[in-house]
Amino acid sequence: MEYEVVIGLETHVQLKTRTKMFCACGTAFGATPNTHVCPVCLGYPGALPTINGEAIRLTVLAGLMLGCAIAPRSRFDRKNYFYPDSAKDYQITQNGLPLCLGGRVELPGGRAIRLNHIHLEEDVGKLTHRPGCSGVDFNRAGVPLMEIVSEPDLRSPDEAIAYLNAIRECMIYAGVSDCNLEEGNMRSDVNISLRPKGQEAYGTKVEIKNMNTFSGIHDALRFEIARQEAALRAGAPIVQETRRWDPDLGETFTMRTKENAEDYRYFPEPDLPPVVLTQAQIDAWAKVLPEAPAARRARMTRDYGIPEYDAGVLSADRALADFFEAAAKRCANGKLASNWVMAEVLALTAKTGRHVRDSALTPEALGDLLGLLQAGTVNGPTAKALLPELFEKGGDPGAIVRERGLAQVSDASAIEAFVDAALADNPKVVADYKAGKQAALGFLVGQVMKRSKGKASPQLAQRLLRDKLA
Repeated sequence: MEYEVVIGLETHVQLKTRTKMFCACGTAFGATPNTHVCPVCLGYPGALPTINGEAIRLTVLAGLMLGCAIAPRSRFDRKNYFYPDSAKDYQITQNGLPLCLGGRVELPGGRAIRLNHIHLEEDVGKLTHRPGCSGVDFNRAGVPLMEIVSEPDLRSPDEAIAYLNAIRECMIYAGVSDCNLEEGNMRSDVNISLRPKGQEAYGTKVEIKNMNTFSGIHDALRFEIARQEAALRAGAPIVQETRRWDPDLGETFTMRTKENAEDYRYFPEPDLPPVVLTQAQIDAWAKVLPEAPAARRARMTRDYGIPEYDAGVLSADRALADFFEAAAKRCANGKLASNWVMAEVLALTAKTGRHVRDSALTPEALGDLLGLLQAGTVNGPTAKALLPELFEKGGDPGAIVRERGLAQVSDASAIEAFVDAALADNPKVVADYKAGKQAALGFLVGQVMKRSKGKASPQLAQRLLRDKLA
């Protein structure tokens, strides 16, 4: 393509607070419309807002997680606009003095996307359109939102999605937000322009408003790139405007010409004081900050000797990564623990629909089970058979193995009797193996395991079968 794509994102993340930004109304999702409301979030005359301190703390944590500088003094402003989803006819936001400045988001592969700032604001109501009428649910009005504003550093739809995934991962890790897309916890306004390759000046920017799915953002960007490129090739001007994405038609459509900052008549919010933070307060909050996901992936690869792919899967969920690390330390074998968590444990979570943290399986129990496996006390089939029980009921693997007599049989003379019986009972399979069918050996190993009730060493059984069949 002759043109370079320039993308910037303004990503709204709902903070994990119990109450709204400026009042005591609850933020729980799915309540009956217009039941989580009060005079403050409905904008009644004389009702005064108060700042939610937990929202300030969570926004600072988000900024620290993304390498922002935290402003010791920030301020709330009024953004004035006339629309049915805003009962007050203005939104309380931060315009001139945001809480977090600068920062960066690390993408897989090492590229960093710069942030301009993160500011704090309140959400507005939800409009629902029906034939002949529209309704407004103000339950969401006043819910605390962070807006994470990137610099125009993204160059493709794939990079945009990688950036959003990285933000989502960091916010969940830090406990700042659930980032549940289905509940509207994370939405983005997408800004995109094209410019001839080699040109420094940006092209005319188009905004696609209020996108709440990653797949939708990716598809909308692809469509808009093609639309703008076709217009530029034809010599048609690109109009600065706000567009909406129609997922059914797979196209963007004009909503309105783009407003400028002066159209909103920003001015300092007269009913709220500035937010003043001390360095001691910021440092105290920083102490509870978890290791960033990207840094954790690199450390897990280095400390446990696992591939980057394994580290990526395990570190994507903080609780799962914690579980893996504890199990790996317990059994002193990172790769073995990684294999079992990714294959066996995740298979159980998928089957039951429960996270491992909600099961009875502890990382110590998994580590002990893997220790028994490494020591040869139990074999692989026995260990795998025990895992679902530990997942459902818990327990001490060592005690269970002793009580039930599940220890692996590694005595060659004891296994030899099972081998002789398997060969005598399956002459056709023996003939198939001698005729070159290697799969027959696996069947015979299975027969030995069956006769030993799963306690024979599979490796020793296979070696003895090979010796006798030679």
